Amino acid sequence: MKEQTQASTVRVFIALAPPDDAKAELARLLRPAYDAYPRMRWNRIEDWHITLAFLGELPVATVPRLRPPLADLAARRRPVDLALRGGGHFDERVLWSGIEGDLEGLHQLTAEVRQVVRECGVPFVDRPLRPHLTLARSRRDDPSSVVKAAGELAAFTGRRWQAERLHLVGSNFGRGPGPIRYRDIEAWEFSGGH
Repeated sequence: MKEQTQASTVRVFIALAPPDDAKAELARLLRPAYDAYPRMRWNRIEDWHITLAFLGELPVATVPRLRPPLADLAARRRPVDLALRGGGHFDERVLWSGIEGDLEGLHQLTAEVRQVVRECGVPFVDRPLRPHLTLARSRRDDPSSVVKAAGELAAFTGRRWQAERLHLVGSNFGRGPGPIRYRDIEAWEFSGGH
């Protein structure tokens, strides 16, 4: 009998997630696109998120260092008021829905999250925040699907909602066949004030 070994690394990011009803509102709008563009790799609705800091592949032993300071940060912060709006694409490969609302608060939260990561000694690429929700990826030979789907989302304006939790997320990226799957390592309620 083979002994199973656990992965020594995990792909990690810190994110916000829209509430289920806000995601369902966008998913209803996307139903015709799911049928019209079946070759696109659609993200599962339960995996939709707004990435604040992408940390990449980390040793599993590093992850516990992030938990206490992220919990403290969430305890000091109020929820951020946001909405999903419109759509677009990156490089004719990635379909996304935009984010509107308290973007100043979102950028401030992102800066605080990234400062916590730096203080924990975790290296990461500090790219500018482009608030969006990734919906799908096109196949290399079919970039027009993403462009068309983005155009169909242009007029979408979702309801306002509060991002009430900070999520530390792990993924199975590159670990076997099938689509990427995400799971919360831990999530913390925003329970404080500014």
